[in-house]
Amino acid sequence: MNFSKKTALVTGASSGIGKVFATELAKKGCNIILVARSEDKLEQIAKELQKTYLIHAVPLSVDLSTVNAAEKVAREVEILGLTVDILINNAGFGTMGVFNQISSTRVHQEVQLNVISLTELTHQFIGSMIERKEGIIINVASMTAFQPAPYMAVYGATKAYVLSFTEALWAEYRDSGVHIVALCPGETKSSFHAVSGTESLKGKRMEPIDVVNAAFKGVKKDRSHIIVGRNNYIMAQLPRLLPRSMVVKFAKGIFQSALSNK
Repeated sequence: MNFSKKTALVTGASSGIGKVFATELAKKGCNIILVARSEDKLEQIAKELQKTYLIHAVPLSVDLSTVNAAEKVAREVEILGLTVDILINNAGFGTMGVFNQISSTRVHQEVQLNVISLTELTHQFIGSMIERKEGIIINVASMTAFQPAPYMAVYGATKAYVLSFTEALWAEYRDSGVHIVALCPGETKSSFHAVSGTESLKGKRMEPIDVVNAAFKGVKKDRSHIIVGRNNYIMAQLPRLLPRSMVVKFAKGIFQSALSNK
């Protein structure tokens, strides 16, 4: 795809991977729709992108963890008279803790954001991409998509959904001109750890720019999913090589240790 003059919608655009996605797409000449909850942050980022890259950037303050949020986004985009050529479903959060001790509200918001809003945004914008026979959809999954994550059970399950959903769409629309890829990073430097309570996890954290560059590589190579980092790729193969019970016990030890160090 020629990125120049296209319009990209990026969720979770106020920080971390989402902000880097917005910046890198602006560098390529894309106009940007920035979606997140923080209106002030989005407005500042929009001003910076417009000034630096001479593109059009629109801040759109929407809480995607609420019901019908995707419909609200689509309605705002229509009012603005814009067409989404590139969709980056990056917004998401996790919660580390004993499942029954996590509030039902938090669980509901996590599923709403990571699964339902991602699915509904994809549904809202993929049709027009198919009509134009051109488009890109990048859904941000996680390394936890490849095995259950004790003490982050909901997060791991939502990311397994994202991977399965995205790979299915990749196959379904492979000849449509729309490139669809699931991005599977490991731990990345972002606000995710502070929000999820996983700051005590000991893994080496990747730079967001490396994650974003991997996503573009996945699109270019027409991959259904792309795992960021050689070590992460090896880890993702373990459920295929070892008994699943062994893999989940290993994961339990990692998260249980991090939970006790919170």
